[in-house]
Formats: sequence, C-alpha cells, structure tokens
Amino acid sequence: MEDYIAENLNTVHARIAAAAKRSGRDVGEITLIAVSKTKPVPMLQAAYEAGERFFGENRVQELCAKKEALPGDIAWHMIGHLQTNKVRQVIGRAALIHSLDNEKLAAAIQHEAEKQDIYCKVLLEVNIAGEESKYGLAPGAVEQFAREMTRFDRIRVCGLMTVAPFTENPEQNRKYFRQIKQLAVDIRAKNIDNIGMGILSMGMTGDYEVAIEEGATMVRVGTGIFGERVYH
Repeated sequence: MEDYIAENLNTVHARIAAAAKRSGRDVGEITLIAVSKTKPVPMLQAAYEAGERFFGENRVQELCAKKEALPGDIAWHMIGHLQTNKVRQVIGRAALIHSLDNEKLAAAIQHEAEKQDIYCKVLLEVNIAGEESKYGLAPGAVEQFAREMTRFDRIRVCGLMTVAPFTENPEQNRKYFRQIKQLAVDIRAKNIDNIGMGILSMGMTGDYEVAIEEGATMVRVGTGIFGERVYH
C-alpha cells in the first residue's frame, strides 16, 4: 500500500509542476492538500512517510481522531461544512478552515478563538456555480460578507475556497476557477482591513490542473492519492 500511495503522490506532484509550468507559475506557490476523509490511519501514515504534510478532512470527529493518531507536524485542514456546535473541537486543531460561509459560524469561531486566546485562519467558501446541493456564499455576496468579517478580530480571512461542479471534462470548470480568481483580485483591490486574498483553494482530483492554470494556490486531491473513497 505504501508504494501505491507514494507513487500516486509522485504522479500528482509531477502534474502540479507541469500545470504550474504551463501557466508560468512557481510550483512553490501551490500546496497539495491530501484529502483523507474516510481513509484509515495506515493510509495517511503511508502518505506521511512519502512526504505529505497537509491533510484535509470533512468531518470534525475524523480530524480530531486522526490528529491524535498521527505525527504532530501535520497541518490539518477542515475542508467540509462546519456546524457551529462542532467549532469548539476544531479551533486550535485545524491550521485552516476552508468553509466559512455564514455569520453564525463566524460568531462561533470568534467565541472559541477568544476562549483559547488564539487567532483562526479561514477561507470564505463560494458556491461559484450556484448549485443547490452545495454550501457557500453567492459570488455577489462575498465582498459584503468579507466586510462583515472585519468585526471578528480573532478571525483571519486568508482567501477563497470553492467546490466546482462535478464534470467528466475539467475544461468545463475553467470559467468557474477564473471567476474565483477574479473575485479575489477585486476584493484585494478594496483593501478591506484584515481580509487577505492570498489563498485560492480550488480544484480536486478531476480538475486540479485546470485550477492551477487559473490561479489555485491549494488543490484538494483525495482519489488521485488514496484511490476511490470508502464510505462507512
């Protein structure tokens, strides 16, 4: 299993490098998040031994359990929808929360970060294609929401995240990645206090190369590293 995962990681890194080169970007600007949701600890350990240090989880319970079981130098990313009643468990454990999209959640993050006397890094989740099945802010609401976040002094907005539509042809998602990049550029130009737009988390196993060509700084790859997902 270790060989298989290490091989997959090598392939993904090579494809990331090629996509960066095609778009005239420095590969050092791009972070690979290994999406390890539903995967058992030995598979994550194999990825760790192959050099991976960034892991993404969808469920709070899984993130907490795996953080306990694996080495301390891993940066854990909360990439799934976060419920307010689970915030307490994530603050201080996740290096970055990718899915802030409502004020109630922001208030809960602020409250817990105050209690722990820490700052919490987040991305604003954007539902770029307006899919009913997905969470996230409408593109037109992002700037105003970012402005509202300035009153939460324990929250550090670092950029945007999106989950593009599932498609067999990654080219179909190019326009969405381009829109996210433009949205980030527009918000950055407004110079809103404490709102950074340096991180663009977009692109998954099927379309991360196109996402990189359009400006992604983080790509979230699960199946491409660990194989098909196992549901509990």
